[in-house]
Amino acid sequence: MGSFIWIILAVGAYGTLHSLLASRRAKTLAERWLGEPGKRFYRLFFSIQAGVTFLPVLAAVYFLPDASIYTLPPPWRQIALGLQGACTAGIALTLLQTGALAFLGLDAFRKPNHRTGTPSLQVGGLYRMMRHPVYTLSILLLFLTPTMTWNWLGLAVGASLYMILAIPLEEDKLVEEFGEAYLKYQHRVPALVPGFRPRRG
Repeated sequence: MGSFIWIILAVGAYGTLHSLLASRRAKTLAERWLGEPGKRFYRLFFSIQAGVTFLPVLAAVYFLPDASIYTLPPPWRQIALGLQGACTAGIALTLLQTGALAFLGLDAFRKPNHRTGTPSLQVGGLYRMMRHPVYTLSILLLFLTPTMTWNWLGLAVGASLYMILAIPLEEDKLVEEFGEAYLKYQHRVPALVPGFRPRRG
């Protein structure tokens, strides 16, 4: 249980840094200090630091003392693995739909006239059923592990809480970017659970 708490705290620290660097203020400061390169490469920097700073969290999951909670027997193990594969495919397809290169910041290397233009509000595909399909699928992916340990549960709980808490912050930026179109989308489509009546008002 001690490792479980430490991992949740580690995810919390990671999430705090992630949110700070994803803020408008951080992007504005990068532009102010670095000019055009700061604007052009900020997303790429953000993606790289997100991957690098997540490594200590993964190290904690795999190297801190741990204990098994359960292991699914066949055929439930195979079913869980199949569902994890479906979640992974869904995440990949959703990122491709929204622009994987832009998401990772790799379009910074394209010529200006070939870079992703003004982003459009995505309401097709899985976005018809939920506003944040990547979050939904990521949470399912974490909890569908066929072998659950205390350390992995700490990662799953911490990451899920972070994603849920990040939704209002992310949607504030989406409302600012897309205005009335996103407000209507919010009222029409639930955030995470398909079919769950979205919050009104």
